[in-house]
Amino acid sequence: LRRNMEPTKEHLLWMYEQMLVIRNFEETMVNVYLEGKLPPDIQDGLAFDIGSGLVPGEMHLAAGQEPVAVGSCVHLTDNDTITGTHRPHHFAIAKGISLNPLAAEMFGKVTGLGRGKGGHMHLFSLDKKFGCSGIVGAGMPQACGAALAAKKQGKDWVAVTFFGEGAANQGAFHESLNLAAIWKLPVIFICEDNKYAISVTRQESTAIANNADRAIGYGIPGVRVENNDAVEVYDVVGEAVARARRGEGPSLIEVSTDRYLGHFQGDAEAYRPENEVNKLRENDPIERLQKQLKDGGMTESEDTRIQERTKAAVQEAYTFARESAYPDTSEATRHVFV
Repeated sequence: LRRNMEPTKEHLLWMYEQMLVIRNFEETMVNVYLEGKLPPDIQDGLAFDIGSGLVPGEMHLAAGQEPVAVGSCVHLTDNDTITGTHRPHHFAIAKGISLNPLAAEMFGKVTGLGRGKGGHMHLFSLDKKFGCSGIVGAGMPQACGAALAAKKQGKDWVAVTFFGEGAANQGAFHESLNLAAIWKLPVIFICEDNKYAISVTRQESTAIANNADRAIGYGIPGVRVENNDAVEVYDVVGEAVARARRGEGPSLIEVSTDRYLGHFQGDAEAYRPENEVNKLRENDPIERLQKQLKDGGMTESEDTRIQERTKAAVQEAYTFARESAYPDTSEATRHVFV
């Protein structure tokens, strides 16, 4: 893939604002998720109750991984399809899904994207052509299907499928790459390498150093982005999207990114080296893009307005979710296969 796409100032500002929204949304959930899950006295022997609280069930947050989402979605339209992972909020937000129904779905409220029935790992938006799944690697065949449909209809629409480096060892990864290559489907495979498949390092699970190198086995371009940087992702994904729209087939991209929080909320993270997260945060991609924008002329007042706007939007979404109603019990068998 050629690497010479320069983002406009408008694109840089959009990516910066979306990254702030994502970070604020995720870090707000850190505390909201704990409400009702911890006993009043942590010493009384009671365990963390994953099924209690305002947001029951598991919660996988993507703070630190924002560049992958914004650097990719900046090139997409509502006609393009995304399939995401069990850690999906950054993709959903960057694809343009409204924060209010997104938050409400996570709370299990009737105003949510799936009327409160999907939860945070099974988000879906027909308008934005977005879906995700808690099944590792499940989105890759689906993206091939969306890409095939676009090709059959003679559209220049593309499909983008995101997955973790652990999913690159799944059969669905290889089957999907092979099919996409044979049929020259307009699909972009984007691997988020956050170094851990739950608690297992890539060195322990994967025989090859870079998953992007696997592209050669299918005769398609493969590129690894070494830095967790929105502008570098913009560059590489932009060319892959343009290539797909030209009818030249799929691409495989791997981005080295950083997960600041646990695999799930409540994860003790005993597998991480001491101070690893602190060291990762020293290279925060949001601060890096903020500096680039300021060097390019963004004023302090402009930055303040953006930050205030993003905080207000996230606060509104969480308030909306808290105040929304739960689905009526009569809905238990509606909109589901029985």
